[in-house]
Amino acid sequence: MENISLNSLKALTIFKTLYENSSATKTAAVLGITQSGVSRSLGQLEENLGIQLFIREKNRLIATPEAQELYSNVLALMINLDELKHNVAALREFGASRVRIASIPGLAFGYLPKVIARLQQEVPKLNIYFDIMASSDVVRSVESGIFDLGVITLPTTSQQLIVEELIKTEAVCLLPKSHPLANKKEIHLEDFRHQHLVIPNQPNVAADQLLRLIRDNRIQIAGKTESNIASICALVEQGVGISVINSITANDLAPKNVLLKPFAPTIHYAFGLVYQKHWSDNKLTQMIRDHLTP
Repeated sequence: MENISLNSLKALTIFKTLYENSSATKTAAVLGITQSGVSRSLGQLEENLGIQLFIREKNRLIATPEAQELYSNVLALMINLDELKHNVAALREFGASRVRIASIPGLAFGYLPKVIARLQQEVPKLNIYFDIMASSDVVRSVESGIFDLGVITLPTTSQQLIVEELIKTEAVCLLPKSHPLANKKEIHLEDFRHQHLVIPNQPNVAADQLLRLIRDNRIQIAGKTESNIASICALVEQGVGISVINSITANDLAPKNVLLKPFAPTIHYAFGLVYQKHWSDNKLTQMIRDHLTP
């Protein structure tokens, strides 16, 4: 038996259109070729494959079971080819057809999804994989190549990655509208005396700063509840306690019944982008960098 060759995409395109229309005349009109060209292509394909694809009945072509199975495979192939075209176009223009992004929870529930939405509008065919993890895990995942870009809390150290500071913000205090401190314009550290705190799970760069201030100033608190950053605002709303988190996360997650108040002394937060060196000149990296920067 001769080797089967499926090198001709044109022949497969003709077969696909013929299967869908059951007529050489209609197929020729759809593809803008002659009817004899359709018949010749079908004959060559059947000879090449060694199977009959259609039964000829007067002016009709009836697909055989073999043609039905071949059609399913050709249809999948055409879908993959279309995706390949888009991927190549994205590679040519942006340097990548997909990007895997890992983010800290604090920016993953509002800020970064907005960045991804703007990116998708600019590069509609871009494939994006997005996940949430702790800052240290983001760094390790980008170092190992599991993710391409990471959004982390700074400072951090990595010998393998480029680290760029992109976002700076300050802490705000979260408290329920019904809280005794609700009427104050600014919440001070001294106001935390005998209050129950809701803080991010330890260890956490932001929570560490607050707890250090409390310890150094000998502020006696009633207790603390540690939680994932995504639950802190809900816990505050339910009256579990008050919290101090960065203003970006607070604005993304705080429900209507939770007030955001300036906090003193000022606690600074910095967030950055990490990636391996081969992503540094990538147009996609620049676009994400631009969108991340306030």
